Amino acid sequence: MSQTSNQREEQPALDIKSASLYALRVVLRTSRLSDLQAALAQRMRDAGSFFENEPVVIDASALEEPLDWAALAQELRSHKLHPIGAVAPDEQRDAASAAGLPSVELAKAVPRPTATPAPEHDIPPVAAPPAAGSASATAAPAKGGSAAQAAPAAAQGKAAAAQGKAAKGGTSRPAQPSPAPEHPAVAPAAMVISRPLRSGQRVYARDTDLIVIGVVSQGAEVIADGNIHVYGPLRGKAMAGARGDTSARIFTTELDPELLAIAGVYRVIETRLEPALHGKPGIVQLEGESLRIVPVEA
Repeated sequence: MSQTSNQREEQPALDIKSASLYALRVVLRTSRLSDLQAALAQRMRDAGSFFENEPVVIDASALEEPLDWAALAQELRSHKLHPIGAVAPDEQRDAASAAGLPSVELAKAVPRPTATPAPEHDIPPVAAPPAAGSASATAAPAKGGSAAQAAPAAAQGKAAAAQGKAAKGGTSRPAQPSPAPEHPAVAPAAMVISRPLRSGQRVYARDTDLIVIGVVSQGAEVIADGNIHVYGPLRGKAMAGARGDTSARIFTTELDPELLAIAGVYRVIETRLEPALHGKPGIVQLEGESLRIVPVEA
């Protein structure tokens, strides 16, 4: 038997590894199955094929009445959604589990720190370039050495003078290094895409903003945990605040989207926007539980 065959036999038949899974959350506000069926059918008609074949977690944490879990799971599957678990009160977990929906815990949305202008004293100084002919611009290096060599020599001279003064006054002590100033962690830079996005392409900017320089075509998707900026026609789907940031916004120079979403609140654009918005620069923001599209006045 070859060495390769022995290695294959020694390898385990499977491995178990951790993974992160993106899933939709269906939040229930009633336990009446007929109402849920009607609402689900309407939402899926509005979204077209956007949510098809996505995994779903059923969130019944706000319900007090019992729920027909099996019937609801079957209804979701009939719309090409795949229920994988449930969030439910303690008294309903056994019923959900019996319907094949294990109890899951949803991670809470991580709030992004609010960006504010830095105070005046924190603005780094920007030195102006020395004027031609000035002393600093024309200073010649010491004879026999370069300017780079002269600087360390001057520093050594100052250090020696400081030691001499310390010796006259008594026992010298080594200089204590000054503590390094504390700076907050630098936020991740925005993701910049400098090309058009074609139908079927998807770009996700995790923990930061997304900037697209070019057209986002129909069928393309741009997703960001922060804001989305599209410098070009937005004709596809744009989802800002993907992990729950309700302050996120969508900016574009030309509004013609298929779908807009912020922090899970979405709006499907089935027909053209009103003339004051269609093809114009605009901002999309979340106000309460609805999206508002604001034109940008020149």
